Amino acid sequence: MRKWNLKSGDPGAFTLAADVRCGPTDYTNDHIWELTLKGGEPPSLALQTTFGLRARNLRLFPRFVEGDTAVSDPSAFDKPPTVHRFYPNFLALSFSPFTGIDVEIEYWVPESQIVAGRVTITNSRLTPRNFRFEWAATLSPAEGGQRMADTKMEAVTVLCGQTGGIFPVIFMTGGPEVSSGPYPALSVELDLAPGARRQFTWIHTALDTQEASFETARHTATRSWEAETARLDVLNASLIDIETGDPDWDAAFALAQKTALGLLIGPTEHLPHPSFVLHRQPDQGFSRRGDGSDYSHLWDGQTALDADFLASLILPAASRLAQGLLENFLENQKQQGFVDWKPGLGGQRGRMLATPILANLAWRIYQVTEDRSFLEEVFPKLLNFVHAWFTPQQDRDGDGLPEWAHPMQSGLEDHPAFSLHQPWSQGGDITKSESPSLCALLYNEIQILIRMARSTERTGPIPALEALADNLKSAIAASWNDSAAIYQNWDRDTHFSPRGEVLSEQQGNGELLLQRQFEQPVRLLIRIETSEEFARQVTVFIHGVGASETHRVERIPGDQFRWHIGMGSASSERVYSSIEHVEISGLADDDKVSIQVMDLSGQDHTLLLPLWAGVPDQDQAFELVKRTITDPEKFWRDFGVSACPLRSDIDNHPCRTIHIPWNNLIGEGLLAYGYRDEAAELVKRLMAAITLNLKQERAFYRNYQADTGSGIGERNALTGLAPLGLFMATLGVRLVSPTKILLSGRNPFPWTVTVRYRGLSIIREFRKTRIVFPGGQTAVVKSAEPQIVTLE
Repeated sequence: MRKWNLKSGDPGAFTLAADVRCGPTDYTNDHIWELTLKGGEPPSLALQTTFGLRARNLRLFPRFVEGDTAVSDPSAFDKPPTVHRFYPNFLALSFSPFTGIDVEIEYWVPESQIVAGRVTITNSRLTPRNFRFEWAATLSPAEGGQRMADTKMEAVTVLCGQTGGIFPVIFMTGGPEVSSGPYPALSVELDLAPGARRQFTWIHTALDTQEASFETARHTATRSWEAETARLDVLNASLIDIETGDPDWDAAFALAQKTALGLLIGPTEHLPHPSFVLHRQPDQGFSRRGDGSDYSHLWDGQTALDADFLASLILPAASRLAQGLLENFLENQKQQGFVDWKPGLGGQRGRMLATPILANLAWRIYQVTEDRSFLEEVFPKLLNFVHAWFTPQQDRDGDGLPEWAHPMQSGLEDHPAFSLHQPWSQGGDITKSESPSLCALLYNEIQILIRMARSTERTGPIPALEALADNLKSAIAASWNDSAAIYQNWDRDTHFSPRGEVLSEQQGNGELLLQRQFEQPVRLLIRIETSEEFARQVTVFIHGVGASETHRVERIPGDQFRWHIGMGSASSERVYSSIEHVEISGLADDDKVSIQVMDLSGQDHTLLLPLWAGVPDQDQAFELVKRTITDPEKFWRDFGVSACPLRSDIDNHPCRTIHIPWNNLIGEGLLAYGYRDEAAELVKRLMAAITLNLKQERAFYRNYQADTGSGIGERNALTGLAPLGLFMATLGVRLVSPTKILLSGRNPFPWTVTVRYRGLSIIREFRKTRIVFPGGQTAVVKSAEPQIVTLE
């Protein structure tokens, strides 16, 4: 195993929680810990949690007293804390509180309500040393709780507290006594001869009673630490170890794998396999209702887009877990192939169709397992799922081109055209438009299904699938805007992409005279702004001439308006070649109403997805890459591809954000068309943002600011992890097993890259690649042509 030497100032993201690979985790009562290498109150090397907000804070930290000198602040240590090993539920570090006193601490979370540690103290000087070691705990309990204090339980001195209905108890081996220091602590006097060492194990549990906590802690202390850590070393030896010319990158990729695996939780009665949460931090993990139904969107289910990105981080190391994510979707498949958008461990459901990227997820898994039986099992379910997208519920106008049901389903909730809760978005109804991103996702799914059909010798569905794919590809091609070099959303009924326009505005009720004709039929958008935060019972009548040149009056009742904090919007069901007037009632006198043409000319990163799906020809791909994706005036920013061209001066505007999963897909598209150097540059920009935050803030973030790289949103979120899969694909290395790899292209990075996996080493230079198999056999590859290297 690789030994790291990460200090404060190096990349770090040290959350610890129970590892689903070691046994089931508790979805509704999951204690999550974070290790801080400095700071806090008091300043210390602290392991801390809030038990899912059942306490204000609990901090566990070491303290050392020699003579008149007491230290717990790492800034006063002779040698600062240095992290050497880290897994989802384990971390090992070392430091020296005093010159010649070397300390190693290992932290381990064996179960959701238990955390343990082993402290090894060595006297490396040539003279004896006498000092006191303390393991301290400061608890700021919730109202009605009790701070940590020493007590005797069955003649053993322990620390106990109470907060939020649980009873934290700390047990330590070595016959500790009560500390006389300023913090509640278990204390041991040490007399160490030169070269001598002492070792202690401490256990923390927090269960429903003090007695249960004590018994669990004492029982845990009897487990063999050596055996448990050896098991963890073996388990984590399957992770990919990457050595580049930049140590920050190396740490970021290792921390990304650790964090990704740490997001997995379960299973439960509602999902048969472990699922994942979007981030797992100390303030989370406790359901007051006891079933998870009160969890936020960060813990209430798995989406297909997130699952696909997570798979790119944990494959090939955890292929069975990735397969389980897919099976969680398919196990809940309904009639007509319906797969829920967001099935949750607590029985939650998204109640709309899953984003069509499940076949892509299955193919990712198959590429590293090469398990044909897996394909044979999932193929009919995935086929039914894709066909579900072409039912009348999804394809509302029956043209073979389905529509999104909600912006969240598209993977871009903060959409400039369709967001329901952002004042800068027009708030259009996404069901009344059709999207090249949805068509591209479906096109890709169908192409993969065709490959699966051939691989499993089930060729019967292929002709129908090819017909669906041809229709999707034609629609995407028709949406290409040559002058802007990008695909566009189009109106569901007219298939035009109109530019938005404000037709009329007024305050209060009344009639808005328009008398407007349009070259192409348009859809109206009615936007209302109120001085209060509740909805109005509005009724709107639109008088005009439809696309068929017949006069019509359309009524839009209040229940068709969507409201969010004083903003309401509704899109007309019909389209109009001319508008005479609009009547509105139900407003207050100071409410503002605006009648607009629904704008479908805007740009965002979802419109780049046809490149990933393999839709454009080489010429069109060149235009999309050179004139749009890599244009600094459009999407190409200092830290990656932005969500949309930057049109706002607001620093936290969603258009100024970098979404790593979408950049991952765009990067895969660049590689598919041979733009390896551009993909490498994209990886460099993403990694610059990621390592900046890992070093300064000790965390990944949900998104990153496009021009500064600063983190946005939740800490250590799935969607902000380092894109390991994209890096490996850009490097041209695909791991199948320790004896089989696929190579393609040349190393586009400025340094030699070494990849280690289960005893296999791949040394990727610019002009050649050397492979060392686990048994010591070697192979050298100099060609850039795609090839399979195996050990027969």
